[in-house]
Amino acid sequence: MSHPLWPGKPFPLGASWNGKGVNFALFAENATGVELCLFDVDDHETRLELTEINKCIWHGYVPELGPGQRYGFRVHGPFAPQEGHRFNPHKLLIDPYAKAIDGDVRFGEEIFGYPWEQPDEDLGFSELDSAPLMPKAVVIDPRFDWEGDELLRTPWHETLIYETHVKGFTVRHPEIPKEQRGTYAGLAHPAAIAHLQALGVTAVELMPVHYYLACPGHLAGLGLRNYWGYDSLNFFAPYPGYSVSDGPDQAVREFKEMVKTLHRAGIEVILDVVYNHTGEGNQMGPTLSLRGADNAVYYRVVEDDPRHYMDFTGCGNSLNVRHPQVLKLIMDSLRYWVLEMHVDGFRFDLASALARELYAVDRLAAFFDIIHQDPVLSDVKLIAEPWDVGDGGYQVGGFPLLWSEWNGRYRDTVRDFWRGEPSRLADFAFRLTGSSDLYQFGGRSPSASINFITAHDGFTLRDLVSYNDKHNEANGEDNRDGESHNRSWNCGVEGETDDPEILNLRLRQQRNFLTTLLLSKGVPMLLAGDEMGRTQGGNNNTYCQDSELSWIDWELPEQNSELLKFAGELVAFRRAHPVLRRRKWFEGRSIHGSGAHDIIWFNPDGGEMTEEQWQDGLARVIGVFFNGEEIATLGPRGERIVDDSFILLFNAHHEPLEFALPESVRDGAWRLIIDTTQPGFVDRDPYPAPAKAAKPKSRKKTVAPPPAPTGPTVAVAERSIVVLQRPRNAETG
Repeated sequence: MSHPLWPGKPFPLGASWNGKGVNFALFAENATGVELCLFDVDDHETRLELTEINKCIWHGYVPELGPGQRYGFRVHGPFAPQEGHRFNPHKLLIDPYAKAIDGDVRFGEEIFGYPWEQPDEDLGFSELDSAPLMPKAVVIDPRFDWEGDELLRTPWHETLIYETHVKGFTVRHPEIPKEQRGTYAGLAHPAAIAHLQALGVTAVELMPVHYYLACPGHLAGLGLRNYWGYDSLNFFAPYPGYSVSDGPDQAVREFKEMVKTLHRAGIEVILDVVYNHTGEGNQMGPTLSLRGADNAVYYRVVEDDPRHYMDFTGCGNSLNVRHPQVLKLIMDSLRYWVLEMHVDGFRFDLASALARELYAVDRLAAFFDIIHQDPVLSDVKLIAEPWDVGDGGYQVGGFPLLWSEWNGRYRDTVRDFWRGEPSRLADFAFRLTGSSDLYQFGGRSPSASINFITAHDGFTLRDLVSYNDKHNEANGEDNRDGESHNRSWNCGVEGETDDPEILNLRLRQQRNFLTTLLLSKGVPMLLAGDEMGRTQGGNNNTYCQDSELSWIDWELPEQNSELLKFAGELVAFRRAHPVLRRRKWFEGRSIHGSGAHDIIWFNPDGGEMTEEQWQDGLARVIGVFFNGEEIATLGPRGERIVDDSFILLFNAHHEPLEFALPESVRDGAWRLIIDTTQPGFVDRDPYPAPAKAAKPKSRKKTVAPPPAPTGPTVAVAERSIVVLQRPRNAETG
């Protein structure tokens, strides 16, 4: 079938339907020719040569085409890998700006730019046509009735993030229709939303939904697939495998419906985005999109050896964010997801890689400067995974003003505290109060810290207290993959057990972690399923496990109903008390004249912490007072905020002890609200009959017992947390 081709326009990039036809535009700076390839319903291909070039953009307009049209590009140019060029017109390419993509890449020799049988494989030129194995980009109709939907803009200090996977969250849910399970529609189903609302979630952070390489070669040979999706091939199209039907642009419409429905339920949508690399891999990878469009532009190649790639990600390549067109691609993608898809924010995978102007990570990199001044992106939630695998890539605390960060030091410190490993109490105190040592300088607030104990990458919470070692045998790599240093403790037995003492201790440890997380300053993030005891059998790297090993088991809420109820009570408790989710830092002084500081740290004898105690790497007990009558920030209408006051008593030691309260805060009607030895919240007198204070012990050195407590004491069991609550003063609140 022949199609007329008009000159068209260079912008916008990609395929744009105007009601009468479609404009196509592709940036290819070093190309010598570009062919637009149109496919009919029988997959027959029609090639149209684009002859118009403007600012390195090849463009043309085809009248009478419309939504649903499937297409791709073939790009001509030098095939000179040793010079960084890998053009090959025998390879059909996914449009970098495609808004919808039909199907998955199928694995085979045809998708590679070089023939497999040659000695220096990637230097050879393959003439095999990849089109039969390639998905096709799809022209979309962008019109959608949002019915007045807008971004929710939930304040950071009121935010609770729930990290989950679109498919894994609902694929086993019995109350969701079978055809909707594991889809965008499934996540928007009332049964899924009911769980999120009951838990108190304010935002879902979705693992990658950008179109990605589902079956890379090394997994295809093992009969596995890329479940997590951290191998993006396109930054605009939602992955079609998460839609109910396989209509050419169904995923776009269904994603928008999901966002609209979640917004109506008061739940924001944050996307985990991967702009640091693509699924095309290193020089031995396939030619699927950017590599064939203009390899030397889109990827960081080694300057004196452009055949090879700079790899700051461990995935074979790194995007060339130093090039203006690559920055434009990323920024256009981000704005598209906010303006057209209504997402509320982004979590940037391996974000340090985006900050590498040359080799070092630079806080003033162009990427951050552009986002800072952008009127759309500067006003949404921006979260960095503040590390990559390159030298100097660990940048926790080093991101600019607008950014929050996954606080890896929070995770590590809290894990070490509760498993009894040497760590300074000062570090634990910093993490509990928002990590001011990392974020207070430069105008950042406690919300810069995204606090988490577990995430998709690593053990689940239940596995964290059940395994000392990873058990990744199912991944087909002889258990070599995944992190070997997990900061976990199995409570005495590796893996599953019927021992009731071990099981009770594991449940207590899970409650300890959840309580610490939900009562810490900063923004808490829960891993989906942790609230109901989800296990992955000790596998800490389920990136290739699209199976029941990764999917949420919806029988768990019944089996672990007490844990689920406790998690929900913690979230509601945090939401009800502004002193537990302060917008600003503690000041360590009296602000409104209550006579007590806004925060007081103390040891078991009720005395203030000494410098020696702060630095003691073996100490395992500490108390803290949060003064609800000394909150410095005002409410949304300028009103003074007054709350109840709280005392948190932490005992990570292996023996019980008695805590004396500081003399300055003993007065008042204190009630015991949380005791993590108990399955749920309690409300009782916190002053039982005094017992003999236990002598803290250590495996590594003898620790002198604390002075005998004076005044009221509170019993705190081994490896547990006690929380006391005192009602606010009636005269002030």
